[in-house]
Amino acid sequence: MAYAYDDQNIFAKILRGEIPNSTVLETDHTLAFNDIQPQAPVHVLVIPKGAYVNHDHFAAEASDAEIADYTRAIGQVCQMVSVTPGAGDGGYRLISNAGDAGVQEVPHLHVHVLGGRVLGRMLEKAD
Repeated sequence: MAYAYDDQNIFAKILRGEIPNSTVLETDHTLAFNDIQPQAPVHVLVIPKGAYVNHDHFAAEASDAEIADYTRAIGQVCQMVSVTPGAGDGGYRLISNAGDAGVQEVPHLHVHVLGGRVLGRMLEKAD
């Protein structure tokens, strides 16, 4: 499948330095920053620096180094913001939306790290 990446999306602009961010962690292949409209006491966005639309695009086309770095960076962010079970607030949720039905708003792969309180059920059962 061919993925059309929009290099004018907000995360691409952040990566180019056109829009400032509140950086939590930066590695060779990953950038993590605080969400400007947090939905929980801890709300960090973690994005790969490469031009990937969603997780299946990333899994299909990213290098092993990018995949390892991104995965490790997400874990490191959870530790840095004290949401890992047994530390600080004791739990977190990772969310990555893809496509229209997944309500993806920015066409650049990103994971929301949410924590700092009990988050409730993930989804309500459909009728």
